[in-house]
Amino acid sequence: MHSQASPVELTDTEFQSFITQASLPVMVDFYSPTCGPCKSIAPLILKIAKDYFGRVLIAKLDTSSNPGTAMHYQIRGVPSLLFFKNGKLVDQIVGAPPESQLRHSLESLSEK
Repeated sequence: MHSQASPVELTDTEFQSFITQASLPVMVDFYSPTCGPCKSIAPLILKIAKDYFGRVLIAKLDTSSNPGTAMHYQIRGVPSLLFFKNGKLVDQIVGAPPESQLRHSLESLSEK
């Protein structure tokens, strides 16, 4: 059982089932462990996971060890944040967004 107050680490194998079976909207942080901007937004992703607990599921996918999902969603740069609702991609932010932009996207995701 995953603790949903912290981001769920996903792999290529479980990604699709996690997205389609989630009872809440999902935000996935596509990142690489060697990416500077990815490291810089990691504390924000953790904070968001706690703030939106019970409203939005926050997940992470390491693109260097899970290239299949990144290729499927045509992720060309990390960090990339993808937002899913009812298993469908509804929004995307490429790059490290300011906290206000990220919160705005999450608010609209949890309201739709």
